[in-house]
Parts: sequence; C-alpha cells; structure tokens
Amino acid sequence: AKVDEIAERILTLGETPLHTFEDYTAAAKVPVGKNISEDVKAVRLIVDSLKELLEIERNILEKAGDANDEGTNSMMSDFITEQEKTVWMMKAWLNEDV
Repeated sequence: AKVDEIAERILTLGETPLHTFEDYTAAAKVPVGKNISEDVKAVRLIVDSLKELLEIERNILEKAGDANDEGTNSMMSDFITEQEKTVWMMKAWLNEDV
C-alpha cells in the first residue's frame, strides 16, 4: 500500500512516520466518506479525494525537487501518474469533462 511506501521513505530519510490509521485520518486533508452505497456518490468521493491527494503530492514533488531528493521525487511522480489516470477514468465513467 502507498501508506507503507511513504512510511518506509520517511524512515529512509531518518524521520518518524505516523503509526496508526487514526493518526493518518486525523492529520489528513482528504475527505472521508461513511456509509456510502450509491455508486455515483462513491466514485465522486474517490475523484475528490484523489484531486486533494494530487495537490498534496505536487507540493511534495516541488519540495523534493528543491531538496534534490530523487527518491521522494520518483515516488511522487509515480503516484501522480497513476492517480491522474484513475481520475481520468472515473470522470469518464461519471460522464464529466476530462
């Protein structure tokens, strides 16, 4: 999972990652949904969450570039590429402009 990859990267850089799911959700800016059973609402939440993640990841990518941190830069580039494609596919499913 991406959380594990990020935690390993944080450790590699000599820092301490958060330890529990609750810690991550408390610190997160990404919207969290509960009890969503309607398909359109679920996909919309995923798209909105991914857009928020992409903004955060682009910020990290910029900071990693400024710090010449190729490992983090590469990780964020991979995440961004994958998530942009997922957003594109889900927006197409929602019949939204892509």
